[in-house]
Amino acid sequence: MTEQLMFQDIDSLSQLIRTKQLSPLEITGRVLQRIDRLNPVLNAYIRVTPEEAMRQAEALHEEMMQGRIRGPLHGIPIAVKDIIQTKGTNTTAGSKVFQHWVPDEDAFVVQRLKEAGAVIVGKANLHEFAMGATTENPYYGAARNPWDLDKIAGGSSGGNAAALAAGMCFGAIGTDTAGSIRQPAALTGTVGLKPTYGRVSTRGCLPFSWSLDHIGPMARTVKDAAILLEAIAGHDSLDDFSSRESASRYLADSLTDLKGFRIAICREYFFEGMHGEIERTVEQALNRLAILGAEIAEIDIPGLTDAQWAARIIAQSEGYAFHKPMLEKLPHLYSDDVKFRLNFGKQVAAEEYIRAQRIRNKFIGDTLAAMEGMDMLAAPMNHNPPFNINSVTPEEAINNMFRLAKAPLANLLGFPALSVPCGFTSGNLPVGLQLIARPFAENVLLRVGDLYERSEPWAGRLAENTAFESGTIGNMR
Repeated sequence: MTEQLMFQDIDSLSQLIRTKQLSPLEITGRVLQRIDRLNPVLNAYIRVTPEEAMRQAEALHEEMMQGRIRGPLHGIPIAVKDIIQTKGTNTTAGSKVFQHWVPDEDAFVVQRLKEAGAVIVGKANLHEFAMGATTENPYYGAARNPWDLDKIAGGSSGGNAAALAAGMCFGAIGTDTAGSIRQPAALTGTVGLKPTYGRVSTRGCLPFSWSLDHIGPMARTVKDAAILLEAIAGHDSLDDFSSRESASRYLADSLTDLKGFRIAICREYFFEGMHGEIERTVEQALNRLAILGAEIAEIDIPGLTDAQWAARIIAQSEGYAFHKPMLEKLPHLYSDDVKFRLNFGKQVAAEEYIRAQRIRNKFIGDTLAAMEGMDMLAAPMNHNPPFNINSVTPEEAINNMFRLAKAPLANLLGFPALSVPCGFTSGNLPVGLQLIARPFAENVLLRVGDLYERSEPWAGRLAENTAFESGTIGNMR
């Protein structure tokens, strides 16, 4: 078995397991060995659970030998962001506040993963309480970008992204309140999907902002993201915000072209302030979509400035509401970064919050009207390359999610949004393209993203060009 196997897609691994050419025990053991070698450098995981992972793998191996395969995730090693609770395993949220908390039940998505046969190998690093875009964690260390170890991996699901890009798992489950799945995916050359609000239950996840939080899949290919979404989506009767919208095969068939598809772009906000190389790369990606047959049309979306204000007011005030009791009792356990954000939320008046929600409702209607006749909206995902670790202050960090990517408005809308790799800078750093569709149109996003990905196979570069594989930090194999 070569190192290339560690960068195989879930679909390929599933076929090997289904035909008994590969055992859940074998692949789980290899992943754990790789984590043991690489995590001291990349810091992608806060906690690895080898004993529990091997117990899960052994049970799934026995099922395989008896001819029972639960589905495409049977025996596949998966990472879970350490803000999503796992029964019997610490869930720290990247904070000292919860450093000793061991939940007595799994989150809904973890239950679904286990039912689907996934093997949970560990809890991934994150920005403290998911409140930031860099995963520079003051207590558990910064997650490093495998493409350049001096750079951030993005956030707040940066540990997930680093683990995926480094072959330390085959899929991951992250959270996204203002771009926290899609932005680190873009910065690490992986795929991230923020589903429609309510498509995936958030029960069992410590909240940042109740009305903006999403849980979704992170993977190395769009098809793998679809496989993960099929496993974790579905109605949760114990979650008041969980949708009853029926789930489906999100990639039941593949496209051969984009003829008949209309893709909108909005230059205002989404394309402003872009790094020159990233702008050129994104324009090339849009041209590729046109070559594949899509019609690209420019649109205007009203109310963008007000919507940006509303997103921040809602996120920070809801965050403060959750943390207020703990912050008052245990202020010394919060980092300066998070305290800065929560103090911003503390200052939000009730009338401002109500106004923000009204702006949100109008913005949703205006955006749907602007997208009339369009299948989706395309935009750059990261506006700048990843910057160096420890290069910003806590005060500057609050703007990182807006400086690195124009992602939060998809959370305000609640629409599904996909980040897919679309190229590289001259410094060999990944660039992401974002696609945003109407509510519950994940199948449209994934089919278009899958075809685009197959037309420009960026995922194939992961095993060849990441820093640790090319010898930047020596022989890590």
